[in-house]
Amino acid sequence: MAQINPHINFNGNAEEAFIFYQSVFGGEFAKIIRFKDISSPEFPVSEKEANKIMHIALPIGENFLIANDVPESMGRTNENENRSKISITTESKEEALRLFKGLSAGGQIEVPMEESSLGACFGMFRDQYGIEWIVNFDPNDKG
Repeated sequence: MAQINPHINFNGNAEEAFIFYQSVFGGEFAKIIRFKDISSPEFPVSEKEANKIMHIALPIGENFLIANDVPESMGRTNENENRSKISITTESKEEALRLFKGLSAGGQIEVPMEESSLGACFGMFRDQYGIEWIVNFDPNDKG
């Protein structure tokens, strides 16, 4: 079965964001590559961008959350675009509430986490780094 692994672009704060995400999801980074690690005569890296993240991956369940910093020479990432969201489907109501509370800290809640009469939970927010998330738990959803 194919995996879907969200990949996020940042404007120089990918490492900070991923340390925050790690504090919520737990786990260890699968890989961290800095721009200085790939510097070569064909691909010179400025001292200003040397420690920025070229690739970072955090395992979450069977998938990975992946990101990089966009080099300044490529322009800035639009942090207020809303063309996509990262959707999390949890295995329990408690997990949904914990992730929503943790990831939305310092961000902007768009749809408060609410429980339905059938025990499902749903909420949406933009985290403190401008990334949009959906958190969902439905005890009746079997896949």
